[in-house]
Amino acid sequence: MQETAPFASYASGITASHRELLDQVLDKWSLQVMEELCEQPQRFNELRRAIPVVTQKSLTAALRRLERNGMVERVVTSTRPIAVEYRITALGRTLQDLIDALLRWTTDNMDGVERARERYDGEN
Repeated sequence: MQETAPFASYASGITASHRELLDQVLDKWSLQVMEELCEQPQRFNELRRAIPVVTQKSLTAALRRLERNGMVERVVTSTRPIAVEYRITALGRTLQDLIDALLRWTTDNMDGVERARERYDGEN
């Protein structure tokens, strides 16, 4: 009997919708935004300070994508002046363990990846 990879049943069913969602949730700014919001709700400028390399335009786009996909919610506070706060949703929080696992994997395997890159770059 031939053994299949654990994710083979999922891989055969990857649709355009799956790819679009993964692209929107796993892009570099979305990952960092969700990582920050899993810690605590934050206002836009707090997120900009927490992720100093992101531009205002890129952060706005990431927040809108995440909000559209139900991962983040935008909450208008009743303070004076009125403020907007971003929070991770229950749906977004379901990604926390997966994001943590991806970050652990990159940390654990970065040396091997860099060695492979050096080998590849030396040959090409």
